[in-house]
Amino acid sequence: MTEEAWALIAPILPAQRPRGRPRTTNLRAVVNAIFYLLRTGCQWRLLPREFPPWGTVYHYFRSWDDAGVWVQMGRALYEQARVAAGRAPCPSVVIMDGQSVKTTERGGTRGFDAHKRVKGRKRHILVDTLGLPIACRVEPADISDRRAGARLLGGLSSLFPRIRTVFADAGHESRKLARDLLHWNGWKLQIVKRQQRAFKITGLTWIAERSFAWLGRNRRLSKDYEYRVQTSELMIDLAATRLMLNRLASR
Repeated sequence: MTEEAWALIAPILPAQRPRGRPRTTNLRAVVNAIFYLLRTGCQWRLLPREFPPWGTVYHYFRSWDDAGVWVQMGRALYEQARVAAGRAPCPSVVIMDGQSVKTTERGGTRGFDAHKRVKGRKRHILVDTLGLPIACRVEPADISDRRAGARLLGGLSSLFPRIRTVFADAGHESRKLARDLLHWNGWKLQIVKRQQRAFKITGLTWIAERSFAWLGRNRRLSKDYEYRVQTSELMIDLAATRLMLNRLASR
C-alpha cells in the first residue's frame, strides 16, 4: 500500500490493548500480506518471507473478521469514495447481477448451474451506478437468481435508506420478489430483458458486469478456492475494499 492508502485505513484498525504484551507485529505488513494473497492467489503457507509469518497474518485476518473490522472498513471507504466522486454517501439506484464460478477439490457447499454448465458456486453482487460493490452473497450454483437476490437484498434497507430502484436481468424476474421489495422497503424492481435493452438501460446492466471484471483482477477470485462460503464472501468484500482504496489513494 502507498502512504495515502495506509493513512485511510490505519485509523480503522483496532488499537493495541492497554494491558498485556506489547504488540510487535507491523499491521501495515499484515494488510499488505492479505492484499498480496488476494491479488496473486497464493496459498496462506506460501506467503513470501518479507511478510510476517503466515500464521500471524491468518490470525489477524480471522480476528478482524470476527470483530467486524473488515465490514467497518468497507463501509467507511465506500462512503468516502462516493463523496469523492461528487455523489451522496448513500445510493438511490443499484444494480444486481450474478456470476457462476468453479470450485476446487477442497469441497464445501456447491451446486451445478445447468444454464452456464458450471459446477461450483454463484457470486451475487449489488453495485451502485459507479460500479462500487455494496453487498455480496455466495450461494451454490444451483440456487435460482430469484432466491439468491431476495437473500442478497434482505436487511439492506436500514443500511441504505435512499435506495429506490433495483435493476436486474431477467433471471431475477419474480412477482413475489418485486411485491415484497415494494411492500417492505419501498423499492422498485426493474427487470431488464435482453430484447428490450435500450442504450441507457444497457449501461446500467453493464455496470455490474464491469464490476465483476474489476474484482476478477484478483487471482484469488479466478475460482472459488474457499471451503466456507462465508470466506468466499469475505474475499469479495476485501477485493471491493482494495478497489475503493486504490481509487481514493489515486486522487
